[in-house]
Amino acid sequence: MTTSGVRYNAYSEHLRERYGEKVYKLPVSLPVTCPNRDGQCGHNGCVFCGEIGAGYENLPASLTVSDQLAANKAHIAPKYKAKKFIPYFQNFSNTYLPVEQLKHHVIEACKEDIVAIALATRPDCINDNYLEMLAAIKDEYGVDICIELGLQTVNYHTLEKINRGHTLAEFIDATRRIKHWSMDVCTHLIVNLPWDGMADVIESAKIVSALEVDQVKLHALYIVKNTVMADWYQKGEITLISKEEYVERVVTFLEYLHPDIVIQRLIGRAPETNTLFTNWQTGWWKIREAIEGQLVERDTWQGKKCSYLNGSAVKKFVR
Repeated sequence: MTTSGVRYNAYSEHLRERYGEKVYKLPVSLPVTCPNRDGQCGHNGCVFCGEIGAGYENLPASLTVSDQLAANKAHIAPKYKAKKFIPYFQNFSNTYLPVEQLKHHVIEACKEDIVAIALATRPDCINDNYLEMLAAIKDEYGVDICIELGLQTVNYHTLEKINRGHTLAEFIDATRRIKHWSMDVCTHLIVNLPWDGMADVIESAKIVSALEVDQVKLHALYIVKNTVMADWYQKGEITLISKEEYVERVVTFLEYLHPDIVIQRLIGRAPETNTLFTNWQTGWWKIREAIEGQLVERDTWQGKKCSYLNGSAVKKFVR
């Protein structure tokens, strides 16, 4: 726990400390798909992913990056008196484009009030040629770069079940390469996948800590209509844990997570339309409040049980 009494390393405070004021992310869509959809490693995508991907609130990719940023700033800036922004290339696998095409889009986002660029992608879409290009933009335009990697779980059996099209090895490789180029890594995890238990949650915290990931974004699984997972759900072939168990898993995850890792979020927002199940039909902020309440009630905090790194078995011999 920090000296200020904060029980986890919140993203909003991290941004304020890093950039001197509040910073807002602006979603951006690119005309890109996913190797798990176009036949490179699969055709139907992950079993939980709908046709529009994750960017359900995004403007259409047919608009230029500049136009999308301008439209989103026009909404955000007056409302929150925002002055600094992070374009978030959010939907599908944003490094699954030719290098020069991606370079053009990223440079277009590097405006005067932009402090960082965030790109969501898959671990198997990370390549040194792309990272070298992004590192050059980082240096030339003075922006930070954060690569957001969708991992979802460290359980390789579950990765196969959800048809991810990659294993844990690709995530480890991608993380090491991104860190080599001095860019940030944010890992996306779903802590309530039907085949995962608390042991998987703890192991997820341990692996991202051992890899020195910079940020983590936690999701609760939601069931999108007309997906493979929706079919399983309607047939009763999968069951989801309770809201209370989700809170318990997040609190435990935080306990085992290294205290320096930034928490982008504890529970995701999800669309209520076109879904069969969304956050237990509860406001995401209420679930976040329940997690924060449990941290206080149990007098626990991020990193409380992070004692497994750096040869924990021989620490007693080191003075």
